[in-house]
Amino acid sequence: MQQQVLSILTRTPMHVGAGASVGVVDLPIIRERHTGYPVIPGSSLKGVLAALWNDKDNLTKDNKRIKDSDLEILFGRDDFDSNDEAKKAQAGKLLVGEAKILAFPVRSAKNAFAWCTCPTVIYRLLRDLQPIAGPNLPNDLKLPQLNADQCLAAEALCFTENGRKIILEEYCLQAIPNKDIDPALIAALEKMSEDPVWRQELGQHLVILSNEMFSYFVQNACEIAQHVKIDIDTNAAQSGALFNQENVPSETMFYALMTETKDKCLEKLAAKLKDNKHILQIGADATTGLGWCTVELIAEKQ
Repeated sequence: MQQQVLSILTRTPMHVGAGASVGVVDLPIIRERHTGYPVIPGSSLKGVLAALWNDKDNLTKDNKRIKDSDLEILFGRDDFDSNDEAKKAQAGKLLVGEAKILAFPVRSAKNAFAWCTCPTVIYRLLRDLQPIAGPNLPNDLKLPQLNADQCLAAEALCFTENGRKIILEEYCLQAIPNKDIDPALIAALEKMSEDPVWRQELGQHLVILSNEMFSYFVQNACEIAQHVKIDIDTNAAQSGALFNQENVPSETMFYALMTETKDKCLEKLAAKLKDNKHILQIGADATTGLGWCTVELIAEKQ
């Protein structure tokens, strides 16, 4: 059984919804219960990947999965007939994990924006990637204890007139003096994606926040989009057509673990992503430009 990591970098805002809410936001995104971090459920990601195989080589005329096609092997079969062995439901050989957040973009007073992460997120990534193929993170990585008003930051984000300070949204944070982000960590994170924005800009935008501040930003710095449809007869909003929707901002980085229980499943996925130019649409509102992402399967330690 082999595992690889799938990186997902949002090119546009993305909405993977948790359904309607009675809170301030009518349509919130899905979050982890215990941290509040945005996630992409494995079921949502699996559906997006399976759609890549929805063609005549894998589906019958009535949209049933052809037996032993790549679609059926990788993602399983949901037909069920207890009297027909060939039609019994079966699980797919490609196991799709949920996509966890790695870096979250936040508005910065200098250098436009910062890619924020935190020790919990980095140690999670280290734990998840240790036994599998992927970027080779430093095994002896130790991050300092950070107070809520402290951070490790790229020099390009810092104001130096009154010490090394950065301004994210309305918060002024102190970059720890004489302490820079480990270049080996930056180099490893750069290998999470070939997207030119990520590869070329990460070193100039990366900030490691305290766990508390990172949690605050991912819960309060997402885009809130207003939706309304006007009734031409009354010149007022149509019933049910006035609502707001929470979106994860563009340039957010997620990663997911992919596991094959049969040889060549990950190889087939990598080939299909390459054929699709490593671009997928995830979540709602594809027709209005949401959810377009750079998606890559990282095959080996580099």
